[in-house]
Amino acid sequence: MSGRRRKRLAGLVARRILAFALLAMLLQVAMVFARYWFDDEELGYILIERETEAIAALVHRASGVLTLDPEAPVFNRYVGVVDEADDRGLRDDDADLADHLPPATFVRIRTVDGRIVYSNCGEECEEHFLPPPGDAPDFWQRTIEPGKPLSIAGGRAFVIGGERVLVDIAVLHDPDDFLASILTHEMVDHMLVPMGLMLVLTIGASILSIGAALRPVSAAARAADAIDPRAPTPLSIDAAMPEEIAGFVEAINRLFARTAEMVSAQKVFSAAVAHEIRTPLAVLRLELDRIADPRARRAQADIDRLSHILEQLTALARLDVVDEAAFVETDLAALAADVVADMAPLVIDRGSTIAFEGDGPTGVISVPSLIQNVVRNLIENCLKHAGRGVDIVVAVDEGGSLTVSDNGSGFVPNEVQGEFGRVKASGSLGLGLTIVERIAALHGAALSIRSAPGEGCSVHFVFAHL
Repeated sequence: MSGRRRKRLAGLVARRILAFALLAMLLQVAMVFARYWFDDEELGYILIERETEAIAALVHRASGVLTLDPEAPVFNRYVGVVDEADDRGLRDDDADLADHLPPATFVRIRTVDGRIVYSNCGEECEEHFLPPPGDAPDFWQRTIEPGKPLSIAGGRAFVIGGERVLVDIAVLHDPDDFLASILTHEMVDHMLVPMGLMLVLTIGASILSIGAALRPVSAAARAADAIDPRAPTPLSIDAAMPEEIAGFVEAINRLFARTAEMVSAQKVFSAAVAHEIRTPLAVLRLELDRIADPRARRAQADIDRLSHILEQLTALARLDVVDEAAFVETDLAALAADVVADMAPLVIDRGSTIAFEGDGPTGVISVPSLIQNVVRNLIENCLKHAGRGVDIVVAVDEGGSLTVSDNGSGFVPNEVQGEFGRVKASGSLGLGLTIVERIAALHGAALSIRSAPGEGCSVHFVFAHL
């Protein structure tokens, strides 16, 4: 997986739902605003309904008489205009007074028999409200002046303490931003709140649904990681899997089957080639032994290298068919010491030295022949690439680690990746290191290589210690 953190599908879907929901809310806000802004009658109806209800809530019966608290905050916005009109030099008998009055709001509370419970207006009440007494309707409304800001009058009838009470209000040029309050209330109460709840529920349901739908995919991914390449088993298809996911798992199973066939064919090919070529090479080497010529000796060296490559190819092919029963409890120290003893004559013949360092028996679970192959390959690599006169050390400690190091010329690690078929900087195939890497992977051992030009090389394994 790359260093960049991948985004979860549920998060992607939730963000997209949120983005489209916000866009829908903006469009809905625009529609609600347009609906109310251009309908003065509807705005006036809502204003009268809300304000008269708030005022009527303050009226109560005390000692048999209807009364209220005129200092209640709701009355702070209901002020007269007589004094303000006088300040502007306007006379009450001015014919255009209604058109020039400053912004103001008026309220009058009365009973059906005409008794005034509360009023903040004089002649303005007579001008804008229905005349008392009389049979006032349960609700009335009229426009004082069309357009914005609002200039309307209206009233409602309430039953308070068993008595019918009429609450009338008049708003001239909307001094307290009733219009903004109405629009905000309508948008929040009838759109933002319900849409917000729906959005939360939708995102929550989407995340839960996606999580439930993808749970089989996560299980299939874990099962795929746990598949043993030596004995691959098809992924199981859960009955709860959605059809699309089940189809994907079936495709993965078919891919595994095709890959297994290819690997099997490759193993058969490698083993067959190695087997068929080994005998002719042995015969050819025997024939060259009979020829007393320097060129024959060079040809023998080439045949030896070719034979070694064939042996490595055969070893690679066999690694894919290692049985679980082959893993047994092994003394890593004793096994490594035996390989060092076997390889010592060859190392000394090449003008180099080899030593073994160990702290005593070290038990690990391994395939002994493969670990011997690892140590042998690494020693041969030291002889081949480090140069003559190199000192080789094979060390095993009680923690289950194996280290093969030399003090040779070293190399740049990324130039020797050991990938099958890749030609290294030295011109030879990195099969030995490839075999070492595969064996380490089969044993679940951690493998690390430290090297630098002129500083030698150290290959370090850490096995699971018993």
